[in-house]
Amino acid sequence: MVMKRNLLGRLFASEARYAAGPRQRMPHAGLTCEAGFTLLELIVVMLIIGVLAAMAVPAFTHHIKVAREAALKEDLHTMRQAIDSYTVDKQKAPQTLDEVVQSGYLKRMPVDPMTNRSDTWTGDRSDAYVSVDETQTGINDVHSGSQALSTEGTLYSTW
Repeated sequence: MVMKRNLLGRLFASEARYAAGPRQRMPHAGLTCEAGFTLLELIVVMLIIGVLAAMAVPAFTHHIKVAREAALKEDLHTMRQAIDSYTVDKQKAPQTLDEVVQSGYLKRMPVDPMTNRSDTWTGDRSDAYVSVDETQTGINDVHSGSQALSTEGTLYSTW
């Protein structure tokens, strides 16, 4: 019975060996082994993956920067509209940006996409009155607190 099992095991093993593909004979051991990848082939594949990753990362970071710039433009537009509405309704410009939020013209101060903080916005004060009805000067414009350069080559704080 044991001999019959060994004989069947050898038969199935030899059939599986031929079905698996080409084999090489190792001269010193007399054993067969499967052909695989060489170290050089693995290094070439890793090099190709590295080159592709090196090309993809800068494009990815550029697109993230462009998306943040679009969010900054939208936030600035919204905040400027809120400042203008406050000025027209109250007939005076707000003295602080928090005053616009407390009066309900903004639900909350948005997070600056360039600094990832909501307390870095800078308000521009002007001594000139924006409208004829104004009785007091104050903040009439808002800018990002970031001193970084945009993709256009200008500072975010000048937008």
